[in-house]
This record gives sequence, structure tokens and C-alpha cells, in this order.
Amino acid sequence: MTEHRLLLKRDDLIPTRIAGSVLAPAGGPDASAGFHRWLAELGRRSFTRAERIPLDALTGWHTDTATGDLRHDSGKFFTVEGLDIHMPEGPVTRWSQPIINQPEIGILGILVKEIDGVLHCLMQAKAEPGNCNGLQLSPTVQATRSNYTGVHLGKPVPYLEYFQDAVGHHILADVRQSEQGSWFQHKRNRNMVVEVTGDVELLDGFRWLTLGEIHRLFRIDNVVTMDARTVLSCLPFAAPGLIELYPPRIDRFRLALIRSCSQDEGSMYSPNDILSWITDSRTRRDVYTRRIPLNAVDSWHRSKEKISHERGLYFDVIGLDVRASGREVARWTQPAIMPHGVGVVALLVRVIGGVLHVLVHARAEPGFVDAVELAPTVQCIPDNFDPLPEAARPRFLDYVLRADPGQIRFDTELSEEGGRFYHARNRYLIIETDLDADAPDFRWMTLHQLVDLLRHSHYLNVQARSLVACLHSLSVG
Repeated sequence: MTEHRLLLKRDDLIPTRIAGSVLAPAGGPDASAGFHRWLAELGRRSFTRAERIPLDALTGWHTDTATGDLRHDSGKFFTVEGLDIHMPEGPVTRWSQPIINQPEIGILGILVKEIDGVLHCLMQAKAEPGNCNGLQLSPTVQATRSNYTGVHLGKPVPYLEYFQDAVGHHILADVRQSEQGSWFQHKRNRNMVVEVTGDVELLDGFRWLTLGEIHRLFRIDNVVTMDARTVLSCLPFAAPGLIELYPPRIDRFRLALIRSCSQDEGSMYSPNDILSWITDSRTRRDVYTRRIPLNAVDSWHRSKEKISHERGLYFDVIGLDVRASGREVARWTQPAIMPHGVGVVALLVRVIGGVLHVLVHARAEPGFVDAVELAPTVQCIPDNFDPLPEAARPRFLDYVLRADPGQIRFDTELSEEGGRFYHARNRYLIIETDLDADAPDFRWMTLHQLVDLLRHSHYLNVQARSLVACLHSLSVG
């Protein structure tokens, strides 16, 4: 019983220890330059180079003669197939499209350890075939089940044992979360943060960083990966009393943001109100999906080179020939999704009663397990909406695109998952507003309410989780 009470007390201290890692000194004027020298030096000997090739030239993959689906010869990894979607209440009620079906649940894990009394995260510099710029900062472990069970016949995944058998370690976060519901069918990964106390061998390509150091890297385009952002968002950093850890004089916006992390500061809606609204959104939004042969999707055409939409919009399914150094496998080919254009992913935020609130959207996507998840205020590739009816244009998109620079609190281009997507990038924005913008599919929520939901699966989509991590990074000024 005593040990149980001690564990509860230790968990209560996690937000305080996280804040200590966020506020830790940067390590001197050379700290940032040292990181970039390390990353550049690694990039000279650890790389992944992807060359576009025709789909017909993929090796280890085959096209099903009956359905046209793209499958790996092992039956593992993932399949590119067709999906028929019917959303009766949507601005576009019916369409079909290619989609990635990857039923395996992978592991995204960050190892943390106290070094000189401050929590540090073990981060990996990893080059994915779809990255636009080579190496990016990734979690300690980022592996599909096919990878960590050795289907690729490559080297073992480093540090995997800490996440497969976490008994005896301190688990700070462990939850299954969704990925892009427009490109994946029911894709989920296990997001984990595990604290260790013993010695950990530091392998080549890995580096211990405080949360403050990672947060500063959020301001640089295409450095912190989607996989790192989603795991970091699951950290339980919201708690009462955090404001006492920050300097006595901080600007109005940061003060409201930190107050947003405490349930004692109040919120526009109660937790029960929010849960009821989410349940209502999921109940009244009908999303019907049906797997269909890839060769039966309407308005999409396959050539030897790619699968593309007849209007030249949305995305293409392309082939990649990948050569890698410093990875488990040195060469392979694969299909990948290549979006058309850079997307816009934006949160409108507003100070209400001295507490920062964010405007989230109850968004339906065909690949979600539960039809609706909370998304950013705006999430789209704007050019895709030019040929659609005006009613289909995302609400608040034009407001975001015309935002005054003085309203913008965060503005960085960040990459999406580079293992399945090729050069997929979004402009992530956090924009302060005074709009009174409640609508049936939108709600103002505090940061601590979002963090509470992140303890559970399928409440926030991957883009919203990225922006939660971006918001947390703003607390360092």
C-alpha cells in the first residue's frame, strides 16, 4: 500500500518535472549551433535517398490482378486499396479514393531520463524516404509491427525493448492514437513515453535533449517530425500551480496559455459539456465507408507511373526506390502518397477570462475508427477546394489566410509522416483572435481539457495533437 501511494505521488509531480525540462537553461550560446552541427555531420553519413519510379517498377510489391490493389509480397506492411465514402450531411456527400490500409499498430516511443535533475528526451535523427530535407528529429523508437518483428529482414530496432516490456520503468504516457484519416484507413499507433533511471547506452544518431531544447526547434521549418510531435503532445503537462514555476513577469499571452493548463482557472465549457458535444457529433454525423477494389475508384486513373485524380488535385500514389545508410535496411521500393500543394493547419486561440481557449473542430474523416475526432480550426490544402461548391470551403480558412501578422503566435512549416507520404508538408499556424466563433461543429476548449482527452484514444486527430505540442512550445517565449 505504501509503494502504491508513493507511485501516485510521483505521478502527481510529472507536470512539474515536465515544466522544469521546458524551462531548463539552453546550455549556453553554442547549444543550438551544437545541435545543428551534430545533425549536419550525421546527415553526411546517415541518409535516405528516394527516387521516384513507375508503380510498375516496384519490387517486392505486386498488383492484385482482380482488384488492382497494391500489396507487399509478404502480405505485411500496408496495402493501397479503394474506399467508397458516403457522408450524407457533408458538403460533398459521396466520393471514392485510394487509401492506405495498414492494420498493424506500430510503436512511437520516447525514452526520458533525469540528467542533472532535469528530464531529458532521447531523440533520434532519422531520415525517412518521404522527408523533404533528409534528417529530422524523431522519437527514440518509430517502428511498424512488420519492422520490429523482422519482416524486412533488417537489423533490430534500437531501444525497442524499453517499450515492449516497460515493467519496472515509469510510464508517463501510453495511448493508442489515430493518424491521417483522409489517407489511412483506421491507422493507429501506440504513443508511449517511458522514464528510465538506469544507464542507457547512447547510440550513434541519438541525442538527449530537454523539452525546452526541442520546443525551440519547433520554430524551424521541417525539423521536428510528426511522430515526435504526436508523442510529445501526450505528455501530461497540465496541472494546477504551474504558473508558480514561471518567472513573475511574463507577457499576457504566455500567462493566459499557462493558466490554460490548470483546471482551477476555469473554462467556457465543463468537461461533461465537452464530452456530450463530442458524443452528439459522433451520433449525428453518419459516415459510411466500404472497401472497394482500387481499380473501381471513380475519377482516379492509373498509368505506369502513378495513380492520380482526373482533375490533377488531392494527391498521387507514386513509386519510390529508396537507398539508405544508417537504417535497418539499405534498399527497398514502396508506394507512397504525394499530396498536391502545401496544406494549412491552423488553430484560432482566444483569451477568455484571462485563460487561453482554442477553437477545435469536430471533424469527420473516412479513415477514423469513430467517424469524428477533434481537429484544428482549419485543416486543408486550399487549392483542393477551388473546383468544389462554395459550401465545401472550410469555415475560417479565408480568415486564417488573411490574418494580420500581429495576430500570429506560431507559424512554421512542418512535415507529415515520411514513411508513407512523400514531401507532405503543412503550414502550422496559431492565430490569436477576438472572434466569438462558436458554431455547432466548433467549441472553445482550454489546453488542460485537450490534455485530459489525450489520455484516451481517438479524441484528437494527429494535426490537432501537433498543434497541442506547438502550443506547449510557446510557453518558453
